Amino acid sequence: MILYSEELIGSEESSLREYRKIPKIIVAKLGLDGHDRGAKVVARALRDAGFEVVYTGIRQTPEMIVNTALQEDADVIGISMLSGSHMTLVPMVLKLLKDNGAEDIKVVVGGTIPPDDAEKLKEMGVAEVFPPDTPLSYIVKRIKELVEERRK
Repeated sequence: MILYSEELIGSEESSLREYRKIPKIIVAKLGLDGHDRGAKVVARALRDAGFEVVYTGIRQTPEMIVNTALQEDADVIGISMLSGSHMTLVPMVLKLLKDNGAEDIKVVVGGTIPPDDAEKLKEMGVAEVFPPDTPLSYIVKRIKELVEERRK
């Protein structure tokens, strides 16, 4: 039998509270798109801004991304798409989040998304769409806002 002192338990709870203050984001390449330079640049900027970043790598399925987000207790899923399949695959991610009771996890999409499609994705539940050449400082700021919204 292991006994824990109140001092130790209090210390662990304090560490856990501090740990949860760190926002966590999953950065993923969805579908068959293998161009990941932009996703890596964004992942590094978010890491440098204090986020805990889990980069899943290329060729992820919606199921793989949602399972990672659930296992990692992520605040945000960042999807990078250049393949043109965003109107097929992103809704699948949103549906899987809803099916798992995790629709509070914010989803953002970056890449070559036509403006009309960006509006449709937002109507479906995507929190933000970042077109090419979006300043990294804006991406970091906007994702911090989304984490704060989620944690209220």
